[in-house]
Amino acid sequence: MRCRHLLLAAAFAVSAAVAVAQAQQPPAAAPAKPYKPVMVSPPAETNDADLNALRDKIGEAVKKRDRAALASLTVAQGFFWDRDKGDAGKGKAGLDVLTAALGLTSKDAVGWDILGAFADDPSLAPSQSRKTAVCAPADPRYDARAFEALLKDTQSEASEWGYPTSAAIEVHAMAQASAPVVGKLGLAFVRVMPEERVTNPAYLRVLMPNGKAGYVTVDSLAPFGNDQLCYVKQGGAWKIGGYIGAGEPQ
Repeated sequence: MRCRHLLLAAAFAVSAAVAVAQAQQPPAAAPAKPYKPVMVSPPAETNDADLNALRDKIGEAVKKRDRAALASLTVAQGFFWDRDKGDAGKGKAGLDVLTAALGLTSKDAVGWDILGAFADDPSLAPSQSRKTAVCAPADPRYDARAFEALLKDTQSEASEWGYPTSAAIEVHAMAQASAPVVGKLGLAFVRVMPEERVTNPAYLRVLMPNGKAGYVTVDSLAPFGNDQLCYVKQGGAWKIGGYIGAGEPQ
């Protein structure tokens, strides 16, 4: 069940990123040339029973859209929201900051779905900016220097790349399951190519390392460098303690 939800979370995150890119002026198409693969290893999963229990409780609160239950699972004070402009949560009540970061009061309730996806993601990694926090989803393990070289060589940004959720992902010639398979993805970063017109939102156009383009299902790729939900221990118990990223538009 957790694996299935992880794929759904990845699909949502990638689809949202693509939608934002398409809402703006479409970027110039990248040259279809081969690039050197940078291998990735799946992020580590947590085996902390208490933290997993907290995630289950968050999931129940999400199902019921229960703010009172969510408040009891969130630190009352000290909640951090790390954005480009600094900590947007300083001095504010924890639930209020979490609500603002995820847009929990929006009519479409998409913020609650995002929260549920975060809670279902089994990966975990220590925060680079907050010593006492652990955050999810975790990025994959990879050679940072090799990835920097890849970005430089392709003149791209990290946000343009994803990685397969499993090995041997099939790449189709068109955005449909019945289309011919033109290649398979290994466990390496792959470039996501935005399109001016989306023919099938269940698929993403990607550029394979051999320089050929094709389509993969959105749930077969995980985004890189996406927002993270963070957990901290308070009084010996795990609680939601922070958020890293821009958050949802209000």
